[in-house]
Amino acid sequence: MSPWCAGSARGWPISPRTSSRCTLQCVSQSVFVSLCKPGETPDRHRRSKAIMRRLLPALAAALLSLAGVAFADDPPSTPLILSTPAAGSDLPDMGSPAAAVLSRSDEYRLGAMVAHQLRDQNALLEDPEVSEYLQSVGLRLASQSADGGRDFQFFVIKDSSINAFAVPGGFVFLHDGLVLATSTESELASVMAHEIAHVTQHHIARMIRAQSQQSITSAAALLAAILLGAIGGGQAIEGGIAAAEGLAAQQQINFTRDNEWEADRVGIGFLAGAGFDPNGMGQMFETMSRHEGLAVTYIPAMLIDHPMTSDRIAEQRARAAQFPPRKGKDSRSYELIRERVRVLTATGDVDLAQAYAQKLARGHATLGNRYGEALALMSANRADEATRILAPLVQQHEALTLLHVALGQAQAKAGHLDEALATFQHGQQLFPRNVPLTVRYAETLMAAARPADAHNMLLDLFNNVPPTPDQIRLTALAASAAGDAGDAYFYMGEYQIAGGDLALAAQQLQLALASPNISTIQRQRYQARLDEVRDYLASTRKRRVTDSGEGQGQSGQRRGGGR
Repeated sequence: MSPWCAGSARGWPISPRTSSRCTLQCVSQSVFVSLCKPGETPDRHRRSKAIMRRLLPALAAALLSLAGVAFADDPPSTPLILSTPAAGSDLPDMGSPAAAVLSRSDEYRLGAMVAHQLRDQNALLEDPEVSEYLQSVGLRLASQSADGGRDFQFFVIKDSSINAFAVPGGFVFLHDGLVLATSTESELASVMAHEIAHVTQHHIARMIRAQSQQSITSAAALLAAILLGAIGGGQAIEGGIAAAEGLAAQQQINFTRDNEWEADRVGIGFLAGAGFDPNGMGQMFETMSRHEGLAVTYIPAMLIDHPMTSDRIAEQRARAAQFPPRKGKDSRSYELIRERVRVLTATGDVDLAQAYAQKLARGHATLGNRYGEALALMSANRADEATRILAPLVQQHEALTLLHVALGQAQAKAGHLDEALATFQHGQQLFPRNVPLTVRYAETLMAAARPADAHNMLLDLFNNVPPTPDQIRLTALAASAAGDAGDAYFYMGEYQIAGGDLALAAQQLQLALASPNISTIQRQRYQARLDEVRDYLASTRKRRVTDSGEGQGQSGQRRGGGR
C-alpha cells in the first residue's frame, strides 16, 4: 500500500462532498446518469472516521480468522491457482506458497471483505463505464506480471484526496481525487502498476509473516490500521498502532519502505511492458510532490513509507530512460473517463455545466470537455441540450462506446425512450456484450416496462463476461421485475458470494429453491450452487476446529515442558 495521499488537485471548484446510496429499488427511477441518487453527507474526514470505526474490528477479526486457518478449498466462483515466476523473471522469489501466512484463497477472501465493507459504507463509485475502463487498463498492466493469471479488480473510492492502495487478493482502490489529478493516461497507469506490484509481490502477506513471531493480533491490528489509514488518513493508522501493543514499529516501517521501493521498480516494468510511457511514474511523483504538503496533517511522519523526494523522482526518471521511448497519445477513453469521474463526484452546489461552458468558450473545445458538458447537463436535468451535444459526437467518433451510451442515456432522460432504445440497439450491434452499453440498455428496457427483455440481456452478459457485484444485483432486480422469483433470489445469492458473505448467500439460494414455478433446470442449478456453498462452509468450519485443537495441544505441551 502506498501513501499517495497528497491533498486535492482537481483544478475545479470544490465544495463539501455529496454521496449517493444505491438500492435495488432506485434503478428504474434513476438509471440515466448513474445507479445512485445524490444526497448531502457530513465532512469527508468525519465520514472517513465513521467508516474506519466500523471497518477496523471487522478487518482485524477477518485477518485473525484467515491467519489461523489454511483453507483447503477455494471460494465458490473464485478460481485461485498459484503460479510461479516465469523463467528469467527478475521478480524476487517469494518462497514456497506453503510458507506464506495467507493462502491465495485467504488473500481473496480478505480483499473481497474489504471491498464489500467499502461498498456497504457507500464509499465506492459504482459506475459501469468507469469500472470497465479501469479494468481494461489494469488487466493490461497485470498481464505483464509473472502472476498475470490472478484476477484483479479495480475500484474508485469517493474521496478527493490523492490516494491509492491495494489489498490482498488483487483488489486495487483509487481515490477519485487521484484520477482527477492525473494529466495523462500513463500517469494514471503508473499508480495502478505500482499498486498491482504490491499485490503480485505479496507485500501484505510478507508483512504478516514478518510479524508472526510477535503476535498475530499485532499483525492483524497493523494490517487493519494501514488499510484504514490508506482510506481515511493517518489518524486511523495511529489508532490501529495504539491497539497493537508490543509491535516492533520501526522494523515494520523499514519493511514497508522496502516494499515501496520494490513496487516502484516492479511497477515501472509493468508500465513500460504494457505500452505506456514509463516517464508517467516520475511525472505522477512530481504531481504528488507539489501537493504533498496539503495533507501532512493526516499522515503521521512515522508511517510515511517513502516521501515524494527529489531522489525518488530522479530514480524513476533514470529507470524510465532504460526503456524504449513510447510514442502515441492517450486513449480517448481516458480523456472521457476522467471527465466522467469529475461529473459523478461533483457536489450539488458546483455548476459544472457552466464551468464546462466557460472552458469551451475560452477555446478548450476538447472531446473530453464536450462530453463532460453533456454529462453535467444531464445531471442538471437538461437532457435535451445534452442530446444536441452528443448526437454529432457519436457521428464523428462512432468507435467510442462511451458516446453511444451517453447519447442513449440522454435520450431516455429527455423522455425519448424509443430513440434511446434505437441508439442502444445500434450500439450493441457495433459492440456486442460491451458491459456498460449492455447494462445501460437493460436499465432503459426496464424503464420502458420491458423487464423480461432486460433480464434475458443481462443473463447473456452474465454467462459470457465476468460480472461485477453491481451487475449481479441489477440482474436480480430485472428477474424480480420480470416475475422470476427464483432467479431473483439466485442472483442475490451470487451477489452475496461476490461480497464474501457465504452464509447469507446460502439463505438466498434456499429461498430460490423454495420459489414457485421454477423449472427443473433452474432447480438443478440452484441446488448445485447451494451444495457448493455448503461444502465450502463445512470444510472451513472443520479445518478451523482442527487447527484450533492442534493449537491448544501445542500450547499444553509448551506449558507442561515449562514446569
